[in-house]
Amino acid sequence: MRLLPREERFFALFLDQVATIRKASGLLAEAVTAGHSKLTEASHTIRELEARGDEIIHDVFVRLNQTFITPLDPEDIHSLASHLDDVLDGIEDAAYRMVAYRLEPIPPSVVELCRIVDLCARELEGAFRALNSQEAVLPHCIEINRLEDEADAILRAVVVDLFASSTDPIALIKQKEVHEFLEQTTDRCEDVADVLQAVVVKNS
Repeated sequence: MRLLPREERFFALFLDQVATIRKASGLLAEAVTAGHSKLTEASHTIRELEARGDEIIHDVFVRLNQTFITPLDPEDIHSLASHLDDVLDGIEDAAYRMVAYRLEPIPPSVVELCRIVDLCARELEGAFRALNSQEAVLPHCIEINRLEDEADAILRAVVVDLFASSTDPIALIKQKEVHEFLEQTTDRCEDVADVLQAVVVKNS
């Protein structure tokens, strides 16, 4: 089922946005694996990608206000654009805090959460591509939901461990906040997936 026609500019903008998210998530995942020095450089690039994402979303909203007939319900387009913007903001926020808080060494749990965020971004990209190629969208949404559950379990375990073992309250707050920002980014990916599932049902 083709939900977004090839000629629709909205589709191209959504693809551009998920590609931007994918670049940012990939940079973050690579950087936390390489170490703090790489993360500082990656954070600057991610900030530039976040600014690019803002431009894309602005374009979506401008076109939404100017277009009488849209490929999806206007509220669905608005919701998808807003949630995609939230995902990119979450990635940028997490990268910024890791650099600002001088989170070194980077905990394995942070590396794992960044990996999950990157996997969610891949699934988002796959889901939006599926909209235009008559492929199934729901498997991508289901996988995002599964990944969000995995991230939530990691966060819960980390919080328990931090409060049980940490003797430095400032370090505890920093680590807890970074973990929470990353987990919340997977929540935002799930928000996009939920809208996509609703779109599929509405247009089936």
